Amino acid sequence: MEGRKVVLSALQFACTDDVSTNVATAERLVRAAHAKGANIVLIQELFEGYYFCQAQREDFIQRAKPHKNHPTILRMQKLAKELGVVIPVSFFEEANNAHYNSIAIIDADGTDLGLYRKSHIPDSPGYKEKFYFNPGDTGFKVFETKFAKIGVAICWDQWFPEAARAMVLQGAEILFYPTAIGSEPQDESLDSRDHWRRVMQGHAGANVVPLVASNRIGKEIIMTEHGKSEITFYGNSFVAGPTGEIVAAADDKEEAVLIAEFDLDKIKSKRHSWGVFRDRRPELYKVLLSLDGKNY
Repeated sequence: MEGRKVVLSALQFACTDDVSTNVATAERLVRAAHAKGANIVLIQELFEGYYFCQAQREDFIQRAKPHKNHPTILRMQKLAKELGVVIPVSFFEEANNAHYNSIAIIDADGTDLGLYRKSHIPDSPGYKEKFYFNPGDTGFKVFETKFAKIGVAICWDQWFPEAARAMVLQGAEILFYPTAIGSEPQDESLDSRDHWRRVMQGHAGANVVPLVASNRIGKEIIMTEHGKSEITFYGNSFVAGPTGEIVAAADDKEEAVLIAEFDLDKIKSKRHSWGVFRDRRPELYKVLLSLDGKNY
């Protein structure tokens, strides 16, 4: 019997600091993914412009826009409906006096299924997100799209196994991680790409689900309060299968449209028979509710 097939795509491109240019690039690549048969297409994190979090600048906060009537989301809704594809859309959200690193999930008929707001907010040289973003308040969510139940988290969230497990426990059949990661301005010798990839391969294998990661490429220079800051984003976008195996991967320099097909019914059968959800002991995991491993 034929299973429930889904074709996934991760996009990868260099951003300019011009919104219209970047949105046009994203649309061009979504169309290319659709032409290759994609059903769900992941665009990288905060793709409307440069990764502005290299600096702590008041003027950059003005880049935020409300979710309702957001022009890029509206454009992607129209595109999703035209092509019949699912598109998670990353954006800098203004919500009254709060600001979030958010993603709107657009279904294949153009419906906005709602938001996920990034839960884990980094604060390190070159990645000063706590200046801009409140910690997300949505919790980890699953969105029922035309093609699959999906869990979507954002960049730094991808380092936390708890986030991946929470989404799959709620029924996510595929995990998606839009990303902006590259060199470390304070240490040119530090290259996290292999670590970054292996951690997410572990999420796929531990939860027995496919996983899609989309990262940007290119060198971006931002004027900060201390002078120029530079990050070279290392791309390496990929799609992993349900045992953590890499089934499609990009390099660190080239624009890419990755494609991978999965049989969700076959994977579901494997996930259930493997026993990692059957044999869980939630009553023993209360230590996870603590920060120090003691107070819970």
